[in-house]
Amino acid sequence: MSWTRCQSVLVSLLAFLLPVSAQTVPMFRGNLQHSGEYGGPGVPSFTKIKWKFPTHGQVISSPAIADGTAYVGSTDGILYAVDLETGAQKWKFATHVRITSSPSVDNGSVYFESYDGNFYALNAADGQVKWKFATAGERRFAGKHLHGSKPENESMPDPFDFYLSSPAIWNGMVYFGSGDGNIYALNAANGTAKWKFATGNVVHASPAIADGTVFIGSWDSYFYAIDATNGKEKWRFKTGEDTKIYNQVGFQASAAIANDTVYVGCRDSNFYALDVATGKQKWVFNNKGSWVIGSAAVHAGKVYFSTSDSGMFYSVDAESGAQLSSAKYIWPMFSSPAISGDMLYIGSHDGKLRAIDLKTNNLAWTFQTDGSKQNGAALTKEDGSPKYEAAFTEDFYDNMVAGVAKMMTVGAVLSSPVVVNGVVYFGSTDGNLYAVM
Repeated sequence: MSWTRCQSVLVSLLAFLLPVSAQTVPMFRGNLQHSGEYGGPGVPSFTKIKWKFPTHGQVISSPAIADGTAYVGSTDGILYAVDLETGAQKWKFATHVRITSSPSVDNGSVYFESYDGNFYALNAADGQVKWKFATAGERRFAGKHLHGSKPENESMPDPFDFYLSSPAIWNGMVYFGSGDGNIYALNAANGTAKWKFATGNVVHASPAIADGTVFIGSWDSYFYAIDATNGKEKWRFKTGEDTKIYNQVGFQASAAIANDTVYVGCRDSNFYALDVATGKQKWVFNNKGSWVIGSAAVHAGKVYFSTSDSGMFYSVDAESGAQLSSAKYIWPMFSSPAISGDMLYIGSHDGKLRAIDLKTNNLAWTFQTDGSKQNGAALTKEDGSPKYEAAFTEDFYDNMVAGVAKMMTVGAVLSSPVVVNGVVYFGSTDGNLYAVM
């Protein structure tokens, strides 16, 4: 084996074995296991906005941070490189179609997927294209009579299918899911396809990797374990189905891998713990009809995750699934929790980032986005709950799409926060990438 090859293997091993450093967060959820843990002491109290960077769309993508730069996509169709200290733009790259994939950075390249159906590798220093790979085309999950909307016999793209799959890089290959129903493994250096694995529906969850295995869910109701080297299935796990209104089915969340266990939430309203080697269910936590969209964070023997409609935030015992604590934040949460030191951070549809002290399980501080300050009151009831009647006036599909768009004007935080050197970075549907400390 050449020295160059040895270096590549060592870097991959370190990315797998070590927690993310306080200097870099090069991929979605911080590491290949998607544990949601970040180095450093965290931000125990809010002091100020360090900077905010405006885009011309919604920032649903979560930032990747490397070499003094934050990389993030926007629905304006542009991937931005932003100086970490000043918030100034370094460069931008346009695909002309929304980018809701969270980028990954490795070996001088930035990797991400766009709704134009292409997967890109850019030079991290200047944004020039190194290569791009064409999938069979992106699409959103769709179903007839979706969420109970009319007309009942019309197939409808899901307006809550916000995200594209965020890539994972391991052993010289880059892995991601696609709306064409495939999971891809490409040569990270040149974009050559190594293998693809076909599922039965859209794949917008992000792959986690552990012990040479890719772990990822599909909207076909299955969660898969796939050999990362050859693309062969190791096992699959069946979750709930819904062929009436296609509400209680499918994976948007990506998995966290820890303790020889796969921890993953599903739109069938369950949160699952699966044996990493066999896929056998260890335990399940039922959320009584509420989706689990965000990915879990695993820390100190506990698993943290949130729900959608019920607006619940839970911690459960990692071994047994027994509930340890809960908090009701009322609005849905699609953002994934980030842990740094004794603090946890999570975004919400109400346009707020919340910081939770894990020693006490109490809310430490809250940051409100510009969109929430400007539009939140008009879409919030006196008790703090969403004023859905101001956005949704009938059960026709077109109205649902318009209603979702209106609710997003409150500056929802769908992006998952990233913590680096005492600063929390996250995006909002008000178009800003925020850096707060």
